[in-house]
Formats: sequence, structure tokens, C-alpha cells
Amino acid sequence: MHFNPYGGAAAQLAASLVNADRAATAAHLLDLLRDHGYKPLGTLTDAQARELVAWARRLEPVFTGGADHVAHVNELLAEAAARPYVSTHDGRAPHLHFAPEHAPTPDRVRAFTAAGLAHVLCEDPGRLGHCARPGCGTVYVDTSRNGRRRYCTTRCANREQVARHRRRTA
Repeated sequence: MHFNPYGGAAAQLAASLVNADRAATAAHLLDLLRDHGYKPLGTLTDAQARELVAWARRLEPVFTGGADHVAHVNELLAEAAARPYVSTHDGRAPHLHFAPEHAPTPDRVRAFTAAGLAHVLCEDPGRLGHCARPGCGTVYVDTSRNGRRRYCTTRCANREQVARHRRRTA
């Protein structure tokens, strides 16, 4: 499924933040942002890294179904979003921003991820999910063609199938 840049890149970043280590350092989080092509990257202090980890915990119920999705995303948007505007930074084509380019990185990431989850929620809320394998807490944005993803990776799907087979044949 094709999402707009916020529903795709931003929601994927939200999932990666949720899946990140709860003790992630500023360097680790900057690498994660860099891997997602997040720009402008900016800097992170240790305190700001803790803010982003706390924000990731707030994003988690959107994927796991632990809250009323619409109300929860509206709370996230109210807390994180500023006035939207069009930007052309870093030689990129015009695109929407929900926080000022020069705001601290955590503020921009919060606005970006909240807006991305809102876009996915409005387009197809069933695309936000968590791995169905017991014991795996990984969340994901389902970009498959048919929207039927149940596992975070093929590895988890295979483990679950093997476990089911062993239970049946035991």
C-alpha cells in the first residue's frame, strides 16, 4: 500500500521508535533517525533521548490496540503538532512540516510521528499492528498489498508455524 510521506515514512519511524531499546542512547536514536532519512537531523542530548523514549512509549498503544485509537492519536497531535507549513529544506521538493525546522529534534520528531500515525489512522487503521507471535512485542506498519500482515518478520511467522505444528503433532 502506498501512503503519503507522513503516513509512510513518519509512521514507519514511529514504529521503529516503539521497537527501539527503552535504554536507547542519544547516539542510537540519532542513528535510527538517520536510517529513516529524517531531516533536518539536528542533535540530541541525553535528556532529549529520554524524552523520545518516553514519547515512543506513548505511541505504542496506537499499534497494540491498548487505547481508543482516534482519541489517543488526537491527544498526541494536540500535544505535539504546531501549525503546519510547507518547507523546502535540504534541496527537497516542497513538503509539509508540522513543527518548525529549527525546533529541538524531539519536538519535530513528536510532531512528525503523530502526524504520520494520524494519516495512517485516517487512511486504513488496520495497517497499524503488532506481531501475533506470543512473546514478541514488535510493532509495524503493514505496507503489504493485501493488508493482512500478522507478524513483524518472516522469522516470527515461521517460529509460530513451527510451534503450532509441534503442538498439533505432540
